[in-house]
Amino acid sequence: MRKTPDPLTRRALLGTIAALPAAAALPLPPSQAFRRAVPPPASAGEVLDVMGFEPLAREALPPAHFGYLATGADDDRTVLRNQDAFGDIEIRARRFVDVSHVDTRVALYGTRYAGPVYLSAVSSQRAFHPDAELAVARAARSRDAPLMISSGSSVPTDAVAAERGAPVWQQLYPTDDWEVTRALVRRIEEAGCPAIVLTVDTMPGRNNETLRRAMAADSRTCTDCHVNNNHDMWRKAPLYAGLDVSRVTTHLPMDLTPAYLDRLRALVKVKLLVKGIVAGEDAALAVEHGADGVIVSNHGGRNEETLRATIDCLPEIAAAVRGRVPVLLDGGVRRGTDVFKALALGATAVGIGRPQGWGLAAFGQSGVEAVLDLYVRELTQIMRQAGTPTLADIRPERVNRRGVR
Repeated sequence: MRKTPDPLTRRALLGTIAALPAAAALPLPPSQAFRRAVPPPASAGEVLDVMGFEPLAREALPPAHFGYLATGADDDRTVLRNQDAFGDIEIRARRFVDVSHVDTRVALYGTRYAGPVYLSAVSSQRAFHPDAELAVARAARSRDAPLMISSGSSVPTDAVAAERGAPVWQQLYPTDDWEVTRALVRRIEEAGCPAIVLTVDTMPGRNNETLRRAMAADSRTCTDCHVNNNHDMWRKAPLYAGLDVSRVTTHLPMDLTPAYLDRLRALVKVKLLVKGIVAGEDAALAVEHGADGVIVSNHGGRNEETLRATIDCLPEIAAAVRGRVPVLLDGGVRRGTDVFKALALGATAVGIGRPQGWGLAAFGQSGVEAVLDLYVRELTQIMRQAGTPTLADIRPERVNRRGVR
């Protein structure tokens, strides 16, 4: 009997075709035939989106410095959740609205700015670029953006304000020594800062594994820059220079209670904001004890692994504040659409931390300017699509939780 031939499988057929001499002459598909290597951006304006600056910063920085910028706590899951949570919120686009003119301007404490995106406090920016906070201040000036500088700024406050061409907000780590706190507040107010931003979410003992791995991968000798390998900002930052910090052991007092807020409020003569609020109860307490503003923040996921995104915390905080003071937000904001969602859920303005560091590391001042430009351009686009020509038109009914109608 003749043997029945095996059925011709797809794999066998392709193998037979590949063995034919003519196979080598088959043309490439268009996706390959017309592909070329994409050169890296030659200027900040060539970067297509905010996240495009991150790999450029990674390439530009020593491993430990990029690790400092990138690190979260424990497994960095709160860092990721801050960003991913914006994807759970949908924008309800509307038509039949005149959007021939879109106004992104925002007023904060009597000053009007070009847009609702502010440059939040990021410490030790000389680790990212030689011009450090001065380049960031110049970018804030050219783009008319609010600027908050860190207690750990590489540059003195008055020098930053001079480059900004206007007063800047000063973030405050008061330490656990009240005499140092008093001296810091006096120094900040003498520098002309209209607002002091008390950070309340920095407790000792945080577990920054990403930073530690990056430090292990860095071939440089840390003690070349960090004397005795000491990273305590109160021993090196200009804001603390000349103060007796011999009794300081932490960024914050461990007994940070409402009574402490009362004591600080009595000391501070300018606006006092509280940064690091993630619960409605704490927001209400802050306002009741004299805060002029509340910033919804988990420190970009650097200090705590709660897995609770700031955008998820925002509605309850806005409800607790009840419009008595501005509510600001930072954490995971990477698109103009994210800014829109935060404004819709109750934020007055939205801060960026890591993205300004990426832009600074990659291109200096022009990198920070390009980052701000991307946010404003994308925000303007979505405001048109959503039928919201002004920030006041961006209300809660403009967004939905995914799966909730």
